[in-house]
Amino acid sequence: MEWAALISWIVTAGGGFVLLGLWLRRGGMRQRQPGRQIRPPLILSHFALAATGLVLWIVYLVTDSDALAWTAFAVLVVAALLGWTMFAIWWQRRQRRATDASASTPGMPAEQHFPVSIVTLHGLLAVTTVLLVLLAAAGVGA
Repeated sequence: MEWAALISWIVTAGGGFVLLGLWLRRGGMRQRQPGRQIRPPLILSHFALAATGLVLWIVYLVTDSDALAWTAFAVLVVAALLGWTMFAIWWQRRQRRATDASASTPGMPAEQHFPVSIVTLHGLLAVTTVLLVLLAAAGVGA
């Protein structure tokens, strides 16, 4: 279970890197338009927490410290909550854009260029990772 969690976490991070790269290329760090959009502190905090949790998980695998497993899980949960916040922003803007004729305006937030397939895959893998980490930390399958 612990190794499945690690693999899931790494694959999830790969999808996150793709999304972060798209966001940066589309000017995410320079966005200043009014309205709801993914701001740099939100996306960078999500990235930093997820990366920190992954490092803690790897150290847990090496040391077999239950405290580290639960700490990694707690960090992952906070990262996941930030991820859900970003997903909500992305989804609301996407729904509004679907009904708005001016959807192709140049002021469109960077995250609105995310491919639905990558967002979906990243989210599904993230949920899987949270569940696998929880089960592994709880000792299921050990």
